Amino acid sequence: MTIEDFKKLEIRIGRVVSAQKVENADKLLKLEVDFGPAKQDSEDESAKETPPRWPAESQDSSDGGGICANENNSRIIRQILSGIAQFYNPEDLIGKEFPFVVNLEPRIIRGLESQGMILAVNEGGKAVLLSPEKDVQEGSAIG
Repeated sequence: MTIEDFKKLEIRIGRVVSAQKVENADKLLKLEVDFGPAKQDSEDESAKETPPRWPAESQDSSDGGGICANENNSRIIRQILSGIAQFYNPEDLIGKEFPFVVNLEPRIIRGLESQGMILAVNEGGKAVLLSPEKDVQEGSAIG
């Protein structure tokens, strides 16, 4: 893989705002992840109907696939499914920051859409989540 290929990955810090086990799936957790403020093109009324996008540094992303915002379109919130339920209790993840790959195509798993991937280390068959040493701004790019 070249450095140019690696640069195509968009890895951002997100804060888990909710986490729950997926029904009838022993390994899956459904995470709702906050990736920070949504960026609008302008402050006028038409901007309120425009889908939110990542901050300016990610202009090479196609459409931000799977980005959704809360009711007032002020934050980027994504649903991410992860096979970490056997290693982590959902309530232990809430409020914590982790790196996520955010420019993967959405994938349907057990009837639910996953809009990214949390990064983890495989340590002897056990998932170990990565986390910034200090709190950082949600949506911060890694790289």
